[in-house]
Amino acid sequence: MADTSNNTAVAKKKKAKRSVPAGQLHVQASFNNTIVTLTDSQGGALAASSAGACGFRGSKKGTAYAAQVAAEKAGTIAKQAYGLSRVNVFVKGVGLGRDAAIRAMQTVGIGVESIVDVTGVPHGGVRPKKSRRV
Repeated sequence: MADTSNNTAVAKKKKAKRSVPAGQLHVQASFNNTIVTLTDSQGGALAASSAGACGFRGSKKGTAYAAQVAAEKAGTIAKQAYGLSRVNVFVKGVGLGRDAAIRAMQTVGIGVESIVDVTGVPHGGVRPKKSRRV
């Protein structure tokens, strides 16, 4: 019989804690929900949260308060796990949570360096209705 006591006592290497002092905050604010994602400078996700994931349901997901709670949750995770201290903000959408998510970052203790609106703009628009025949 082989001695298995040696196999259980094998020391595992501890993973080095990654430090990300500066990153990006992506806020997608629609009328129905607000999704907040904190990423590093290259765009790799560090922490994410949404109003729906924080327990808000129905029309309450689209409110500014729900966006604030979601941003605080994602911000505290990124600050504790990665030491995130400052972000560049990219806002997309027309929802109520745009400003609330940015203000929540400042209350968590993450500084905002710049704010950029990356909302899509239609060029050409939708196809017009067919002409009326009399």
